[in-house]
Amino acid sequence: MLRRESDEAALELALRRWPVVAILGPRQVGKTTLARTITERRGATHTTFDLEDPRDMRRLDDASTALRELSGLVVIDEVQRRPELFPLLRVLADRPRKPARFLVLGSASPHLLKQASESLAGRILFHELAGFGVEDVGKKHWRKLWLRGGFPRAFLARNEIESLEVRRALIRTYLERDLPELGFKLASSTIERFWTMLAHYHAQIWNASELARSFGLSHTTVLRWLEVLVDTFMVQLLRPWSTNVAKRQVKSPKVYFRDSGLLHALLDVRTRDDLEKHPRLGASFEGFALQEVMRRLRVDRRECYFWATHQGAELDLLVVRGSRRRGFEFKHTDAPAVTASMRIALQDLGLERLDVIHIGKETYPLTRQIRAVAFERLDTDLAPIR
Repeated sequence: MLRRESDEAALELALRRWPVVAILGPRQVGKTTLARTITERRGATHTTFDLEDPRDMRRLDDASTALRELSGLVVIDEVQRRPELFPLLRVLADRPRKPARFLVLGSASPHLLKQASESLAGRILFHELAGFGVEDVGKKHWRKLWLRGGFPRAFLARNEIESLEVRRALIRTYLERDLPELGFKLASSTIERFWTMLAHYHAQIWNASELARSFGLSHTTVLRWLEVLVDTFMVQLLRPWSTNVAKRQVKSPKVYFRDSGLLHALLDVRTRDDLEKHPRLGASFEGFALQEVMRRLRVDRRECYFWATHQGAELDLLVVRGSRRRGFEFKHTDAPAVTASMRIALQDLGLERLDVIHIGKETYPLTRQIRAVAFERLDTDLAPIR
């Protein structure tokens, strides 16, 4: 079993500071395994409720009695099945001396987030769990991770065929089970078609009207479909950064798949050779490397943007923390070069530095403020932003 040391450390700290901690993420991303690791490592008294188990559901028929007497760590898995527990958790979290801490696990849903945020305001910390990253699997396996994605069973499969089967099963489960449970009533074949079409827009600027025409629907309808994929951690929208420079700037977000393995399954990319020959190769690397840079920098997604002007200048990733601004470009090449667009971004955005992430072996300066950074050296050559 691969350890998720950074997630474990973050959760241990959160459980010391907060009465309720929530791990959120898509199904089969490893939430239950991580919670089990936490309970085993703590070695303290703990109680677990799995709300997909009918016996545990019955144990919580009288939830107040069942939970009030417990001490230590209480884990509630698939908590979205019993959202009425949140008001009770607020009462239990406010007890003096806090005899119990609560670790709740849930598949992402807007309803779950709303319920938890409203009922447990000031008492809950949300920890988002993504799939494996390079820091989990080791940098020598980064190309395998890029192809297969970070869902544990997909990455750990015995071969590429088995990995693809796992990812296709994840997609079917998401379409046929997860979305209906969230109240999304659209036919699974329709949303699968939309999701597949969206794969061809990966790393591109969102164009609702173009997709809407393909379905003969309004742009507001396909926007709602996109929001469902965003809310369930399947897709990320990277917001545009606007400045006061005298240039017309792009104001629509860019669309990225959160998991490269699901992207490749929807594009029917089966092997590394398929990927190297695919017309979306550069876009795939951009999305994969972008997610890894964000992990490495330890930044919140709300601190991340892209920038583009209608005159053609652009920047793949702009990280803004306080007064600090860092820029990143992603190039599937082993010999990146400085472009006019990079120089414009440095000047117009006031960047302290711009790093060009590439697939070569070495990190080296291109100019005084621009570096070429080898992807496989992110762990040593790219420090978290403090």
